[in-house]
Amino acid sequence: MARTRANDYDKKRLGILSRSAALFAAHGYTGTSITMIAEACGVSKALMYHYYSSKDAVLFDLLADHLQQLVAAVEAASQSHGDGQERLFAIAATLLEAYRGADAEHQVQIASLKLLPQAQQETLKEMERRLVALVSDALLAAIPSLARKRHLLKPLTMSLFGMLNWHYLWFREGKGITRDKYARMVIALILSGADEAMAAADEPVAAPRIERPVGKRKSERPRAAMAGRAG
Repeated sequence: MARTRANDYDKKRLGILSRSAALFAAHGYTGTSITMIAEACGVSKALMYHYYSSKDAVLFDLLADHLQQLVAAVEAASQSHGDGQERLFAIAATLLEAYRGADAEHQVQIASLKLLPQAQQETLKEMERRLVALVSDALLAAIPSLARKRHLLKPLTMSLFGMLNWHYLWFREGKGITRDKYARMVIALILSGADEAMAAADEPVAAPRIERPVGKRKSERPRAAMAGRAG
């Protein structure tokens, strides 16, 4: 007879994912074992397998849950703001708010997604692509000149993600700038510098100057060599 799920199954599952994220972030995916996760959750290894059949299953569910929340939040922000610039700010602010309390999940996404089986990676990367598409669409709406330089859309999009995704390395809650103000700063940097940045990216790159070694002048060659040729 199959074991029935407890009423608090989902709550416990989310607790396992949260503790697993902290362990993966602290020790790395390869440095964390199912036993470590079970101990951190205060359950037996046997009970742990009731929730997840493998460490890969834990990692995949952790990242899928994290990315689904990000996609849902950014889609809602995109739909609630029609104006291009305000939509872009809303997306940036939403992402920074979604990262609140999720530094470990974010670190694990960056470092460990590539360690999953290829099929699972593709499922998660499709969610990442959805996030990129939402931000790219908002950038196109906010910066009309981008429509004429579509080849620079991805570099600009990923530059924006870079400013947002790596904030956890230096940002400290309650100290200095707030998440909302940092979102404003990032979008101001993008909007005010986009046209100049695109112009710089399209400038031809000068070919490097090759310094040719200077050989000895004919008059400096050894006299014996010159004499030999004369003979």
